[in-house]
Amino acid sequence: MVVFQDIQDVEEWLEPLGYIAFWEAVRPYHLNLQDRDHCDELIASGKVDPTLILDGLKYLAVVEMRVAFGLTDRITEPLAAQSLASIH
Repeated sequence: MVVFQDIQDVEEWLEPLGYIAFWEAVRPYHLNLQDRDHCDELIASGKVDPTLILDGLKYLAVVEMRVAFGLTDRITEPLAAQSLASIH
């Protein structure tokens, strides 16, 4: 399992995953997502664009993992703070 420091870590981890890779990657986290069989049926029937389903699943996974792991947004140090530290 991957350990995440912030919510951007989760987003970056999920971004390159395709549909099948997504399901395999999130399995160990036991997320309460839409039922995979239902998603498979929607894709197979052509009722919903597969990209739309995958984007929605990734969004739901990010939201659920944010809550489950207490993740917050990544805080980056401003450039001004770096220059002040080197002067003083």
